[in-house]
Amino acid sequence: MPIGAITRGTTNPNRLRRVDRWAQTWPALRTTENPLVVDLGYGAKAVTPVEFIERIRKVRPDARLIGFEIDPDRVSSARAELASWAKAGRPVTGVAFELGGFETPLPTGKKAAMIRAFNVLRQYDEADVLEAWRRMVSALSDDGVLIEGTCDEIGRVSAWVAVTHDGPQSLSLSLKLDALEEPSIAAERLPKVLIHRNVEGESVHRFMTELDRAWKTHAPLGSFGASQRWVATVETMKSNGWPVQAGRTRWRLGEITVDWSAVAPNGFRWH
Repeated sequence: MPIGAITRGTTNPNRLRRVDRWAQTWPALRTTENPLVVDLGYGAKAVTPVEFIERIRKVRPDARLIGFEIDPDRVSSARAELASWAKAGRPVTGVAFELGGFETPLPTGKKAAMIRAFNVLRQYDEADVLEAWRRMVSALSDDGVLIEGTCDEIGRVSAWVAVTHDGPQSLSLSLKLDALEEPSIAAERLPKVLIHRNVEGESVHRFMTELDRAWKTHAPLGSFGASQRWVATVETMKSNGWPVQAGRTRWRLGEITVDWSAVAPNGFRWH
């Protein structure tokens, strides 16, 4: 039996565009001999997994996708959608939908270069996170990655953790900058492992607090555009000692990624 519980399954076109464009940069996609990606818990429609593979194929044209859902009706519905798109001429070859949960039941001998599990664990208890991560990571290739996170209903606010065989590696936030009041709006979309840790004394709380402060400090740059203001905000975070990854190209998209060690919950242990 699939491992997990049926979630609400709500989804919208382009909801996961922010995490998808980050996923395109994962090194294993360009080097692996088996470019298999997984969308685990894709929800009630096939649209986001198909968008996922379309974006991944911009950097790895031979990539394939398997979408897993724990609800048999959703699997049947996704297959029907896929068939209708194929008849309409949409390039959906190399895409399959199967029954499965956190055990990620890939074909025998196959490993995934990437697993995206979005808006799934937020409906579980924090105590369930590590076991779910470990189960999914066991289905990864040696250099593969699990991307687990949450976003709002139309993808304006998104947050995710990148997890490898060595444990969580980073936390990323991605925000629509136009009309952004405070970056801490992402607090309500933090992955389950962190959402209840945004309290005094936890590293992620300090991170969100300082991010807000830097954003406010650079308010005058808003007259030159929200992107310039955000880049200055991220540069301030980096100069203040936060282990910020990537560079301006990513930052201009409204992203900030920091090493997991900087935001890990108190007492967190992978092994």
